[in-house]
Amino acid sequence: MTEKLQLSQSDRKKVWWRSQFLQGSWNYERMQNMGWAYALIPALKKLYTTKEDRAAALERHMEFFNTHPYVAAPIIGVTLALEEEKASGTPVEDKAIQGVKIGMMGPLAGIGDPVFWFTVRPILGALGASLASAGNILGPIIFFVGWNLIRMSFLWYTQELGYKSGKEITKDMSGGILKDITKGASILGMFILAVLVQRWVSINFTVNLPGKQLAEGAYINFPEGPVTGGELKGILGQALSGLSLDSVQPQTLQGQLNSLIPGLMGLLLTFLCMWLLKKKVSPIAIILALFAVGIAARFFGIM
Repeated sequence: MTEKLQLSQSDRKKVWWRSQFLQGSWNYERMQNMGWAYALIPALKKLYTTKEDRAAALERHMEFFNTHPYVAAPIIGVTLALEEEKASGTPVEDKAIQGVKIGMMGPLAGIGDPVFWFTVRPILGALGASLASAGNILGPIIFFVGWNLIRMSFLWYTQELGYKSGKEITKDMSGGILKDITKGASILGMFILAVLVQRWVSINFTVNLPGKQLAEGAYINFPEGPVTGGELKGILGQALSGLSLDSVQPQTLQGQLNSLIPGLMGLLLTFLCMWLLKKKVSPIAIILALFAVGIAARFFGIM
């Protein structure tokens, strides 16, 4: 009977460190497969002693693999557990290992975007940008340290979770828990996105509209000729009380929009970009179009 082999914590930490570079050799044919194989090399060297066994193990991990780079960690953990079993003599087929990887990478990929790209990163980015815009050096430091601390801790602990749970984690992830996590993260991500739209998307129209004639008593009637001290005092009092200095109140398109719904145009622009992305319009084309429209609107005095 083959001796039971086991990866030490040091071995698993080497894999964890290498997994930071999962997308370092991303390619269009098999996507993250080279980064995946690179991450597993320390474990494969520990588990397999002959050149032939190591080559075979490396070859089976050069197959197609692609998921969110951070949620790949629990898949790595499960794979380490399966490789341990195979190296110890358990009849684990290569197809079974690849099947577990493929079965997990799809559902887990749906969690990565709403949790990391749409929630954690925007929150830290908004916090850091707010501090940096006020001239506080802690802004970029908080973003850099906070993001990497969360990211690297998540990678380590979820890799350990996958390793300790082994193949059983695939059963847990296929139930309703995965759907609940994805739904909750998506809702939170949309909430954060709405906050960021109001804060960072700004559209200001410079178009002037016809002035509004004010009713008698809503503006100051300036006396003709020299003004006495008492009259000047009365005029200043009327101005401080909110009376207009002119009988015609200037109006702008932006002012009318702000009185209707502040930030409406920024929200509509965001919805337009989301709709275009849904229609498979290239993000580069959208960015270039926004530049062109902005330059033209500025040239013609619309914005």
